[in-house]
Amino acid sequence: MYTNNSRGRKKKTKKPLICRVMNRIKTFITRVFRPDFAEFMERLQLIKSLLINYQQVKPLGIALGTGFIFIFWYIFCLPYPLFDAPVSQVVEDVHFELLSARIAADGQWRFPEPDSIPEVYVKSLIEFEDQNFYHHQGVDPFALLRAVFQNLSQGRIVSGGSTISMQVIRMAKRNPARSIPQKMMEAILATRLEFGYSKARILRFYAANAPFGGNVVGIEAAAWRYFGKTPALLSWAEGALLAVLPNSPALIHPGRNRIALLNKRNKLLDRLATKGIIDKTTCELAKSEELPEAPHPLPRLAPHLLDRVAREKGRLRIRSSIQLGLQERVMDLAQRHQQLLKFSQIHNLAILVADVRSGEVLAYVGNAPLAGAEHGEQVDVITAPRSSGSILKPFLYGLALQDGLILPNSLLPDVPMNINGYRPENFQEGYDGLVPASEALARSLNIPFVDLLRQYDYDRFHFQLKKLGMSTLTQAPGHYGLSLILGGAETKLWDLCGMYSSMARVLRHFPRYSGRYDPSDYRALSYLPLPAQIVPKLQDLSINPEVLSAGSIWAAFEAMQEVQRPGAEGEWQQFSTSRRVAWKTGTSFGFRDAWAVGVTPEYVVGVWAGNADGEGRPGLVGTLAAAPILFETFGLLPPTSWFDTPYDDLAKVETCRETGFRAGQHCPIDTSRVPKKALNSPVCRFHQLIHLDQTEAYQVNAQCYLPNQIVHRPWLILPPLEEFYYRQRHPEYASLPPFHPDCQSVVGNEASPMQLIYPRHLSRIFVPIDLDGSKSKTIFQVAHRRADAKIHWHIDQDFVGTTQTFHQFALEPPAGKHTLTLVDENGYRLEQKFEIILKQQRQ
Repeated sequence: MYTNNSRGRKKKTKKPLICRVMNRIKTFITRVFRPDFAEFMERLQLIKSLLINYQQVKPLGIALGTGFIFIFWYIFCLPYPLFDAPVSQVVEDVHFELLSARIAADGQWRFPEPDSIPEVYVKSLIEFEDQNFYHHQGVDPFALLRAVFQNLSQGRIVSGGSTISMQVIRMAKRNPARSIPQKMMEAILATRLEFGYSKARILRFYAANAPFGGNVVGIEAAAWRYFGKTPALLSWAEGALLAVLPNSPALIHPGRNRIALLNKRNKLLDRLATKGIIDKTTCELAKSEELPEAPHPLPRLAPHLLDRVAREKGRLRIRSSIQLGLQERVMDLAQRHQQLLKFSQIHNLAILVADVRSGEVLAYVGNAPLAGAEHGEQVDVITAPRSSGSILKPFLYGLALQDGLILPNSLLPDVPMNINGYRPENFQEGYDGLVPASEALARSLNIPFVDLLRQYDYDRFHFQLKKLGMSTLTQAPGHYGLSLILGGAETKLWDLCGMYSSMARVLRHFPRYSGRYDPSDYRALSYLPLPAQIVPKLQDLSINPEVLSAGSIWAAFEAMQEVQRPGAEGEWQQFSTSRRVAWKTGTSFGFRDAWAVGVTPEYVVGVWAGNADGEGRPGLVGTLAAAPILFETFGLLPPTSWFDTPYDDLAKVETCRETGFRAGQHCPIDTSRVPKKALNSPVCRFHQLIHLDQTEAYQVNAQCYLPNQIVHRPWLILPPLEEFYYRQRHPEYASLPPFHPDCQSVVGNEASPMQLIYPRHLSRIFVPIDLDGSKSKTIFQVAHRRADAKIHWHIDQDFVGTTQTFHQFALEPPAGKHTLTLVDENGYRLEQKFEIILKQQRQ
C-alpha cells in the first residue's frame, strides 16, 4: 500500500498486522492444500474485513478482557456448598460417640463431614492415592507423566494420575464420564480448590464423600458398617483397607474377588512399613487381620432422640448430653422389663435420666426397644401427653404448705365425698376418717388431696402448674376441675422430670435454666450439653423461687421418702448404705398409665409404662409396673447424697401432737420445723375442753353437777363422720363420753352426734331400672359418735325402721323429692333432702 507524502512522492506503508497475518494464512493454505477452498476462503475474507473494521481494539485489550473473564470464572467456578448430596442425620453422646443415625434421603449411608480424620487413614490414603499431596497445588505433573507412561506401556488405562484434590472435584460433580477435556477441567478446578481450602479440609471432603461399596459413602459410615466402631478406633489394617477401597469399592461385598482386595491392602501395608511409617511387627499383625464380612447394623441407642433432634433442631449432626455407657445400660434394663411386662399385655415403657445440677439429660429411652411396630414402638412416649394419675400430688402438697393451708402433718379428711356429683375414691377403696397430710402423700390417698385442692382452688393450682413447667394444660381450669389432681389432665414425662428437677434445684439453691437454652430445650431440662464454662459457676448462684420455697419443697421430699418401695427395696431404711430418694408413683383412670418419678440432689429419674394405644390393663399401676424400673435405674447411677435441711427457710413452731395443726390452748404440744410460709396455717380446732364428773365417765354441766366437783379435760373431738372411720383405724381413740343420766342435755345447743355419710348434701340420686323392670335399691348410711346408739329412720315423716351399731338402710323411695329424717335415742335430729331419678338401663 502506498500514500503520497509532502513532496508528492509515494511512500510505502505497512499493512495492518491483522491483514498481514490473514494473508500469510491464506498463502499457506493455498500452497499446502491445492484443492478448491472457495467457501473457506470467503469466510476467511469476511473475518478479515470484520477485524479490519475493528482494528481500534488492540490485542492487549483483548488479552486483558479475556484474562479478566477467566479470572472471574476461576474465582467463582466452585459451587457452594461443594457437595449438596443429602446426608444422614446423626446424634452423638457427650463424648462424640455415635448413638443413632438415619439413612440419607437418597438411600445412602452418608454421614456429615467429620471434624477430624484418624491418622491411620490419612497416612494410608496419602501413600496410596497421592504421595505428593502436601507438595502440589492440586495437580501433580509427575503423577500425570507417570500415568501416561504406565498406560502406554500396559496398552490400557491403569492409572489416571489424579490427585486427591482432583478426585474431590470429580466426586463433587457426581463422577461424570471420563475424558481428556473432563480431566483438564478437573485439574483446573483442583487448583482452585487448593486456593480456597486447606489441605486438612480437602482430606475431610474426600473422606466424607468417597464411595466404600454398596450404599456406604464416607469413612465414618464405612467404619461403622464394616467394623462397628468409630473411625478414631480404626487399626492400621482397617485404615489401609478403607484407603484402597474407593479405588475398587465393589470388592468389599462377600462373594466378590476379595483376594484382590486383601492383596491391595497388604501391598499398601508393606509400602507403609518400607517407608518407616509403621514398623515391621505392626505390619505383620495388620496383615494377619481378616477382611470384614457382612456389614454391621449401625447403633440404634437413641432412635427417639434422633427423631426429636431432627424435628426440633433441623441440624444434621447433634452432640447431645447423653452418656453412652449409661444409655446402653438403661436400654438393656428397658428391654428386660418390657419382656416381663408383655406377659401382662403391657408393651411400652419410657425412661428418662437427667442431671439435677445442670439439667442435662443423661439417658433417653423414648420407648421399649422390642415393643414392635404393631405396638407403637416408634412413639416417643417421653414427649407424648398421657393422663397424669396422682403424680401431681407433691406439687399441691408443697403449694398448700406455701399458702399456709396446712402444716406437714395437718389432718386431712378421708371420708366418702360427693362434690356436685364428683365422687372421688381411694385406690384401696377404704377410708381413714382423718389422715396426716404427709401420710396422705406417702400413701397417695385420693380423697384427702381432692379436699385439699378444693381448699386451695383448682384455678390457682392450674396457674401454678403452668408456671412450674407443665405444658399440656391447654384447657381452661374449669375443664379439669377437681379431677386435675387425680389424672384429669395430661402431662409429659419430659415435663414431669423437669418440674421435679426444678424443685430439687431450688432446694439446693441452684439456678433455673429457663432462658439458658433455646426455646425448644424445654425449661429445666435439655438434651444438649451445657457449656463447660458455666458448670463450675452453678453452685455459686442462688435464686428467689417464685412458686415453691425451699422449705415447702424440703417438707414434700421428706414425705415422699416414706412412699412404700417395691419388693426388696421396701426395707431400705434398715440399711445405712441405702439410697435416699424422694419419689412418687401415679396410675391413671382405667389402668392406662403407670408413672414413677424419683429425685435426689444429683439425679432425677422418670419412668412411664403402659400401652402407646391407650389400652388399659389390670396390673398397670405405678407401684407394680413403673416403680421397680425406677429403682433399678437408680441402681445404675453413682452413689447419691441427700438434701441439706434449709434452716433459713424453716421456723420452729408449736404443733398439736395429734392433729398436726398449730397448737391451740387445749392441745398436747410438739415442736416442729415447718416452712416459714406455713406459719399462718390454722390452729387446731379438734381439741376442746370438756366437763366430766368425778369418775370421768360422763359429761356434766353446771345445771346438774356441783361446779367444784367438775373435772375439766382437753379432748380430741372429731366430727361424727370423720370419727366413724377414724376409730376403725385407731383403736386408741376415745370417743366423747355420754352425758350423765342426771343431766339434761339441751338439744340444739350441743353439737350433733350424727352425720350423714350418704347422701351428705342435697343430692340427685340416679336409680337404675333393671332389665326386668325392678328398681335398684339405694344405700343410705349415717355415722354416730356412739357405736351402740339407736337411730330411728323416717322418709317423708313415714317411719322406716331402727338401726343399732351399723347404721345403714337399703331403701326404695319412689321417684321424686323426699326428706330423710333421723332421730337418735337422745332426741338428736338430722334431716337431709334428696331427689330420686329413675334411669332405664340400656340393653
